[in-house]
Order: sequence, then C-alpha cells, then structure tokens
Amino acid sequence: MWCSSTNSIALTAYTYLTIFDLFSLMTCLISYWVMMRKPSPVYSFGFERLEVLAVFASTVLAQLGALFILKESVERFLEQPEIHTGRLLVGTFVALSFNLFTMLSIRNKPFAYVSEAASTSWLQEHVADLSRSVCGIIPGLSSVFLPRMNPFVLIDLAGAFALCITYMLIEINNYFAVDTASAIAIALMTFGTMYPMSVYSGKVLLQTTPPHVIGQLDKLLREVRWNNKII
Repeated sequence: MWCSSTNSIALTAYTYLTIFDLFSLMTCLISYWVMMRKPSPVYSFGFERLEVLAVFASTVLAQLGALFILKESVERFLEQPEIHTGRLLVGTFVALSFNLFTMLSIRNKPFAYVSEAASTSWLQEHVADLSRSVCGIIPGLSSVFLPRMNPFVLIDLAGAFALCITYMLIEINNYFAVDTASAIAIALMTFGTMYPMSVYSGKVLLQTTPPHVIGQLDKLLREVRWNNKII
C-alpha cells in the first residue's frame, strides 16, 4: 500500500527484503518441525534436507525479486515518474523495525549456519575493510566492528540508509532519479548477499564436497597412504 502511494521503486525493493524475512520465518518453523520429527527407516538421516531446501528456495526467490527490480528500474530511467515522499520514511522505518526484529530476536538455525559457512558477500567485504580502517584509528571499536557482520542485518541497515538518502535528495532538490538509483543499489546488494548462500545450500543439496573440506580430506588421504607404506 505504501509502495503504491509513494510510487517509490526503492521502497518496493526494500519491501522484498521484508518478504524474504517472512520466508525465513517459514524456514525457522520447518526447522522446529524437523527437530521434533524422529528418523524413520525410510529417512534414516531425518528431514534435515528440508531445511536446506527451504534456505535455497528463499535465497533464490530473493534473487529473482532483485532481478525484477533491476528490470523495472531500467524502464524507469527512460521515463522517471514523480515520487511522493509523504510515507517514504514511515514505510522505511516500519520495514527496518520488522526486519531487525525478525533477524535478531529469533534464532534461525538454518540461516545462521548457512550465513556462517558460505563465503562472504562483496558487501560484507567492503564493510569489513571500512571497519578495519576505523579500528585502526579507534582501536577500542575492534570488538564491535571487526567480527563478521550478520549479512541480513547489514543489508537491512544499508537499504534503510539508501532510502533515507533518497528521501533527503527528493525533499531538497526534487531529484526523483535517485529513487531508481537506490532501487538498483538495494537490488544489487540483495543479489550479492543471497548468491553465496544459494551456492552453498545448492552444493549441499547436490551433496558436493565443500571447498574448505577438500584440503582436509587430501591431507587425511596422504596420511593414510603414508601409514600403509610404513606398515
């Protein structure tokens, strides 16, 4: 409703993150259901693959939403409509509050594991570089900024910041094109954040060996061969 009244595609892109949070809540419910289920002769390893499938589906849908936003943004650059800022900030802070509450108050085991095991996104790497620079000046902040940031909280804060910049530029200079630029930025951040987790969960579904385990397996195989030669 607020997206249509403001005519802001940047707010629409940020709303897609709220929809992703709803999918993450569904994944959390699936995780609790899997914990209560006992392994059966048919499924001797339980139903853990359902958790992985839910994570994979959620991240892929978020990326598809980001691609849709990119397509709409390209069309808007050709004919930029007027943006109404009356409810833009209200919608931003309501969505931000819901996103942070969902990610910080609920222990979502599947997403927590995948976000830690998957490779870092480009947004996390840039924020980590900036954090090291800040901590080099103020060492006391190292305990706050240097640990790996939660990618979901990071993209929620970055998206809200982009919308605040959009609101200020439109209010000051009626620069409506910044709304489209912010939508593209939010879509790219969404795609860049979800892609590593999609790749990792997809590899788990395909039962491939994780890259960080290959070196350990090679080392163990060399030790076994060496012990056999000694025996």
